[in-house]
Amino acid sequence: MSFLHPACDSASAQCAKASPAGAHPNLVLTTTILASALAFVDGSVVNVALPTLAKSFNADASALQWVINSYLLPLSALLLLGGAAGDYFGRRRLLILGTSVFALASLGSALAPGLPALFASRLFQGIGAAMLMPNSLAILGQTFSGASKGRAIGIWAATGAAAAAIGPVVGGWLIDLGSWRAIFLLNLPLACGAIILAWRVVPHDRRSQTYPLDAIGGILATTGLAALTWALTVGSSPRGWTPSAVTTAAAAVLLLCIFLRFEFVRGPRAMMPLHLFASKSFVGLTIFTLLLYGALGGLLVLLPFVLIKAAGYSATGAGAALLPLPLILTVTSPLAGALAGRIGTRAPLAIGPLVVAAGFLIALRIDSGASYWTQVLPMIVVIAFGMSGAVAPLTTAVLTSVDPVHTGSASGLNSAVARTGSLIATALLGSVLAAEGDRLLVAYHVAMGIGALICVAASLSAFTLLDGNTQMQSKSASDKK
Repeated sequence: MSFLHPACDSASAQCAKASPAGAHPNLVLTTTILASALAFVDGSVVNVALPTLAKSFNADASALQWVINSYLLPLSALLLLGGAAGDYFGRRRLLILGTSVFALASLGSALAPGLPALFASRLFQGIGAAMLMPNSLAILGQTFSGASKGRAIGIWAATGAAAAAIGPVVGGWLIDLGSWRAIFLLNLPLACGAIILAWRVVPHDRRSQTYPLDAIGGILATTGLAALTWALTVGSSPRGWTPSAVTTAAAAVLLLCIFLRFEFVRGPRAMMPLHLFASKSFVGLTIFTLLLYGALGGLLVLLPFVLIKAAGYSATGAGAALLPLPLILTVTSPLAGALAGRIGTRAPLAIGPLVVAAGFLIALRIDSGASYWTQVLPMIVVIAFGMSGAVAPLTTAVLTSVDPVHTGSASGLNSAVARTGSLIATALLGSVLAAEGDRLLVAYHVAMGIGALICVAASLSAFTLLDGNTQMQSKSASDKK
């Protein structure tokens, strides 16, 4: 689901303070595009490979869930810590280190002899992405200012969406040629280019973080989310909620409560500043993001899987099936953002998920003989327009829901919540991924119905928790531009 993130993530780049530009700002832009493309491509291409991985490793549904979640877990839990580490040790240094870790982990994934090695490599991919993503965006934001910053962010977002769109098609083609391992090798030239350019053209920066890193908070968040993910994965499998799953879920809740208490005690030194939740609008936006991105994350795991397993699509065809989604988002999101600047963010954020819910209902028409043009494409188009109405206004709403001093923290937390939504959704898909034949289609249709209800809940969170102040701030921000 990586191509759903650029507009959400771009807020981090908008919040970065500009510093004197280096001699090659366009090469710096290229560096950030190459680094970010690693996460965009990898996050979208692996979903297409799930059926092939199941055959290669004789993997059950739980293993397939962990192929995705072993990557999403550290990315969700450590994204904020990765940004703080860039402030503490230097963003250029963290960008190079994160990209290097991602590249080595991609090579490890390609050479993995079994599932444990693949899980471990995916875990390190997530750690690398948690380092490179926030720092590449911060470098982008500090390199440009004024109108040039807006153009640079637009180029970055469009290129990221294009990379995420092309990735599944190329990856599916490689899989159809008989080499799922090659999809991870796609990352290596991107990583090498980003590392070389970062070394040569990104200027050295000084540490600006005066507080020590919140390492304990990062450990608590990662451990708590890992325990929760494991419990949900087991609970959603045919085994159901075994005593060990229930016990682990309880331990996960306890760990996450300890994490929240620890963050409260750390105050402004915390990686997740809890004072942001004093804003009713920010609470609403957090719930909105968790629900909407969770529903979409589940869809983008299931749709290629069902098209390949139940409808007989090739991996290339399943990857290409998603192509209109990022393309439509790229074209229409700026228009939705401009509209939100005029009328406020509350209405687009309330209406957009309802349109997405309609797309989920259209997905109920997909069966074993699913025609792309009459059954799959209409669903993709409706969901794309619904997401367009929500993603760009979400960026504006996040930036205006808190005071200007905390916009960077708010946007970073919102990005982390988006990944967490996908993490939780994937952990709940065990019964669908374990089904075969007609039972797979029945389970898929149930999941689509639940996805529609989650989107409606996201709409309600925006309608009830976003107040008039957010709308007025949005208009004010638009007028200043």
